[in-house]
Amino acid sequence: MDALIIIGAPRSGTNMLRNLTCTLPGCGTWPCDEINFIWRHGNVDYPSDSIPPGLATVRVRNFIRSRFAKIARQRRLTTVVEKTCANSLRVPFVDRIVPEAKYIFIVRNGVDAVASAAKRWRASVDLSYTLQKARFVPWADVPRYALRFLGNRLFRVVSSQGRLAQWGPRLDGMDALLRKYTLEEVCAFQWRECVLRSEEALSQVGADRVLRVRYEQVVADPLDFLRRAAAFLDRRDWTPEPGSHSWVSGERARGAADSMPVEARERVQRVLEGLGPHA
Repeated sequence: MDALIIIGAPRSGTNMLRNLTCTLPGCGTWPCDEINFIWRHGNVDYPSDSIPPGLATVRVRNFIRSRFAKIARQRRLTTVVEKTCANSLRVPFVDRIVPEAKYIFIVRNGVDAVASAAKRWRASVDLSYTLQKARFVPWADVPRYALRFLGNRLFRVVSSQGRLAQWGPRLDGMDALLRKYTLEEVCAFQWRECVLRSEEALSQVGADRVLRVRYEQVVADPLDFLRRAAAFLDRRDWTPEPGSHSWVSGERARGAADSMPVEARERVQRVLEGLGPHA
C-alpha cells in the first residue's frame, strides 16, 4: 500500500483534488472529507494542529498506519489518498508517520481562499457531514470531541459575532488572534501559516515525492492535472474515463472574494503582504 497526502490550506480545493485523484486506478480514500480525528489520536489535548514530529511516537505511528492499512484492505486500494487541511501545519509529523508517502501541494489565491473560509466559520451545522466524519473518531476520544462539538455550536448560538468558536486548522495562539483581529484577518493568518509551513516543510522532502499545483490551473484544466497526477503516481495504464473530470468547472475560480467588503479585503491583503506568487 502507498499513501498520497494532499496538502493545502482550507478552502483551497483539497476536496476537489482528492476526488479527482481517486478516479485514478487503485486510488481511493475514506468515505468522509477529513480524518483529523485519526491524525490527532494520542495527541488530542495538544493545543494546536501544529503537532511536532517528536510526538509521532511508536504507538501513535502504529495506530495511524493501521487505519491506512484498514481502509486499503476494505476498499482494495494500492494507493490511499488522504486530505486533512490541518496537516498543512504539521508536515514533518505526517512524514514521520508515513515516510514513504508522496504529496500533492495545492495553493489557491489567498484572498479567495480567505473569503470562502470566513463563510464556513459562520455556517450552520451540517449534521450529515458531521456524522460522516464522526464514524472515524477513535472510541477513547469520543467524549472529548463530543464536548468540543457541543461547545463550538453553542458558541455560535450565543455569540454576537455569529461564528463558530473554532473552524479549520487550529493555529498556535488561535484564541488570542480571535480576540485581537477580525474574522477575515484570522482566516488570512490561518491561510498564511498553512501555506508557509507547508512550503518550508515540503522543500525538505525529496522533489520526486512532491507535486505542486495551483487551484486556478486545476479548475481551468482538470484533465491536465490528472495526466500529471497519473505520471507522478506511476499510473502508466491510466486513460481518462468519460465524466471523470467534467464536474470541475473554471467557474469555481471566479468571484470568491467579490462578496468581501472593501475594508475587510484591505485588512486581509495587509496580512498577506510579501507572500509573492502564493497570495
